[in-house]
Parts: sequence; structure tokens; C-alpha cells
Amino acid sequence: MMLMAASFCDVNLGCGLRKLHDFHSTPNGKTRSHAHAQNLCSYSKQHIYLKRLDIKQVEVKRRFKLHQVSSGKNAHSSELAKEDDISMATLIWRAIKLPIYSVALVPLTIGSASAYLQSSTFPATRYFVLLVSSILVITWLNLSNDVYDFDTGADKNKRESVVNLIGSRTGTLLAAYMFLVLGLIGLTWVSLEAGHLRAMLLLACAIFCGYIYQCPPFRLSYHGLGEPLCFAAFGPFATTGFYWLMGNNSSVNCLPLTGTVLCASLLIGFTTSLILFCSHFHQVRLGTEKGSSVVKVAITALYSLLLIFGLSRDLPSSCIILCLLTLPMGNRVVSFVDENHEVSREHRRS
Repeated sequence: MMLMAASFCDVNLGCGLRKLHDFHSTPNGKTRSHAHAQNLCSYSKQHIYLKRLDIKQVEVKRRFKLHQVSSGKNAHSSELAKEDDISMATLIWRAIKLPIYSVALVPLTIGSASAYLQSSTFPATRYFVLLVSSILVITWLNLSNDVYDFDTGADKNKRESVVNLIGSRTGTLLAAYMFLVLGLIGLTWVSLEAGHLRAMLLLACAIFCGYIYQCPPFRLSYHGLGEPLCFAAFGPFATTGFYWLMGNNSSVNCLPLTGTVLCASLLIGFTTSLILFCSHFHQVRLGTEKGSSVVKVAITALYSLLLIFGLSRDLPSSCIILCLLTLPMGNRVVSFVDENHEVSREHRRS
């Protein structure tokens, strides 16, 4: 058995070696080895080509980013050059901020109209004294805001800042509080002449809201409370106070609080707060996408409230018609924040 097994192994081993020798000596073996070598060579070439392609793509992306950065710097430089070319008259006009004084005119006018609807009287002298006094108070807000923004460094490079134009922080602050004192004198005189001290209390609350909004040590505008304070100051406080002061004290000591004046004050406060929010929109406040959504919802809610107050007959039909004429302006505001949001998003991507 052992001899047979040994001879069988020898035979198999010999056959296997012979087959291996024949395989390498035949042309098929050579062809297969050559094909395998060609596959390895083509794979190496393809791998090298892909590596070079990746390197080229990375280089193209790097050059594109450098071009974007260079373009941004050039655009920023051109903007700075344009800012340097602005005339002094333009800077003064910007520093005055004339549209901001509409917040002195609107609450007084709406309060006076509500009082006229109730008492059929319009004391012109009181109206103009209150208008001048309100403008003086708003001037105090404007100047003191520039002073305290200068202190925080927010207006350091703002050429139209009153502090930068005058060159004196102390002088600007003294002028601001001088305007406030003059405004308070006018408001107090009308309150005493009309005999409505409660109205003066409401106006004092409105001024206090303005103080804690921007003046130290409060500066509640930096804590996200600017819009609520603005709503209270120019809405219920100022509008209702002017409504009482413009009433006829000879026939009635104090006009009743009607649904008309309350609804009107709510709309004024809402609108003024929305204007304040939009004025901060270019600073990417709340994130531009979130901020644009807030503006759209707020404008929709504003016109919805107007419609509700009109259907409930708390506001006259003429008031509803006049307010609906502002729909194109509301649409323009929505379009503006949409465009501003897109621009801000592009800046973040670059």
C-alpha cells in the first residue's frame, strides 16, 4: 500500500509540474500575462489622470475664490470712494433724518382727529404747540441716540453722525437735553391750559419709554425690547394723551376713551414698531431669512387688524379707505426685505 501511494504521488507531482511547465511555455500563458500587465498599466495611467484632474479642479476653485475676494475688495473700495465723495450738505441732510419726525406728527394728528370726531372742536393753538413740542422731543431722541451710539463705537465710522459732524460729544448731548427741556415745557403748558394732567402723565410715560430705550444705564434696545417700547410710547401713551389734550375742556372735562381712539392707537403703535424693525433690517437683525418672514407676517397682521376694526365699526369708513390706499407701500416694503434678504444671503455664501 505504501509503495503504491508513493508511486501515485510521484506520478501526480510529475504531471502537475509538467502541466505548469507546458502552461508557461504555451502562447496562451504568455498572452494572459501580457494582458494582465497591460491592465495594470492602463489602471495606473487612469489613476494618474484622475489625480491630475482633481488637482486642476481644486486649482480652478481656489482661483475662483480668490477672484471673488478680490472683486469684493474692489467693490468695497469703490463704495468707500463714493462715500468720500459725499458732500457736506448730503451728510447734514442724512443727520437730520427728516422722515423720523413723522412719529411726532402722526400720533398728534390721529389723536386730534379722534377728539374732533367726539367733540367737534379743533383748538389750533394747542395743536401747533404740541407739534413743536413733539418735534423737540424727537430731536432729543435723535441727538442722544447719536451720542450713545458714538460711545459704544457703533457710529465710529459713520460720517453723518451728528457727533462726527460737530466734533463734540458733550456739545451734542447738551443740545439734546436742551431740546428735551423745551419740549417738556410746551407739553406741560398745554396740559395746564387744557386742565388734563392725566394726559401729561401719559406723555411723560411715552418720553420715559424713549429714555430707557436708548439711554444708559438701561439701553433696553440692546436687549430686544425696542419694538415693545416703541409700540407703547407712540401708540397708547402718545395717541391717547394727545386725544385728551385736544378735547374741548369747556364742554366736557375729559373725553371718554372710545373704541375709535383705542383702535387707532393700536394701529399707530403697530406701524411705528414695524418701521423701527425695518430700519434695523440692513444690520441682518434676527437673521435675514427670519427677519424677512417677521416683516411679512407683521404687515399681513396690520392690514388684518385694520379690516377687523373696520368691520366692527370702531373706525370710520373713511379711515378704512384711506388706510387701504397704503397697500402699494406695504407691498413695496415686502419686496424690499425680500431683495435685501437675497443680497445678504449671497454675501454669506461668498
